[in-house]
Amino acid sequence: MALENLISVTFTEDELNKLTQGIDTIKEVLLGKTVNLTPEQRTQYGRIANQNKLIVDKAKNYMEQHPTWIPNFLDKEEFDRDYTTRKQIESHVQKLEYLAQQLIDTKTLLDHDNYSNALSFYRMMRYLAGENEPGAKPVYEDMKVLFKRNGVTPKETDTEA
Repeated sequence: MALENLISVTFTEDELNKLTQGIDTIKEVLLGKTVNLTPEQRTQYGRIANQNKLIVDKAKNYMEQHPTWIPNFLDKEEFDRDYTTRKQIESHVQKLEYLAQQLIDTKTLLDHDNYSNALSFYRMMRYLAGENEPGAKPVYEDMKVLFKRNGVTPKETDTEA
């Protein structure tokens, strides 16, 4: 029985070059303007939830209406720059996250197809080695060691692939 192929997609050299150029352009624009936080810093600073965005928006609105109420230790110009820049990049982050998830999902299906086919090939090598097909035993033996790490054999993973 033929294996179910979940996805079939290819990219031309031109498409791959455009993708690489687009990513390089994004990296160039962001160079020196973005940061990489450590996992600890991500935990420390967290993400602003929707409720907190409403608080920020409301505070900005009131600061605009009542500038004399702004504490003298608050740098309103810096607040406005941060607010504007966050708004500017937010939609881009959402678009990039969406595209990244599409690529990840596509890669997941491609990986599944590849792994299923590799298991079928391995099972054929096991069969051919058992039938003393010339040259099959070294291939089978070489691949067999890949399945010993957790005690699972391809026969046991047939339904998991």
